[in-house]
Amino acid sequence: MTAFDRAGDRILEPLRNHNALIALFGFASTVGDFSVVWHIVGFIRAIGSAQRLHQAFALSFALGVESIIVNQGIKRLFRRQRPTTSGDERFDVRTPSTSSFPSGHASSATFAAIILTSFTGWPMALLWCGIALVVALSRVVVRIHHLSDIVGGIVTGAFLGSIAVPIINSILS
Repeated sequence: MTAFDRAGDRILEPLRNHNALIALFGFASTVGDFSVVWHIVGFIRAIGSAQRLHQAFALSFALGVESIIVNQGIKRLFRRQRPTTSGDERFDVRTPSTSSFPSGHASSATFAAIILTSFTGWPMALLWCGIALVVALSRVVVRIHHLSDIVGGIVTGAFLGSIAVPIINSILS
């Protein structure tokens, strides 16, 4: 796993040297904190629709449950050290207080993309997956996570999302 993480870090290093990408990934990392981007997406989608407002509240509630499971449960099982304590000096990001594995940003991004896709269908799935990928990768680019933490977060978010979607859809129908 160390070789995988080192290879990922080498591949992503060039992204840390371009101002536009520094801005993009720094912003993505910041709006991924506390799933802010996903709450915003949910409530922007809700404008003008009672059904989408219910979906936004369901998404926000589900993200809260997912966060508790990942940050207070799964991360405590692993207690993995981060590649840096406060990220790469080229980025201004919040210093996390939890374990590195799995990435909470990657987990919540995958989880939210799956739930949003269940609400909107495939044309919009590309947008949700694109946002999720940028948020997840941002954590490796800013050097708060190892690449394997991101993979673990994606798997975790996909698993939790597959459980959440039928529950949410049964409650909303």
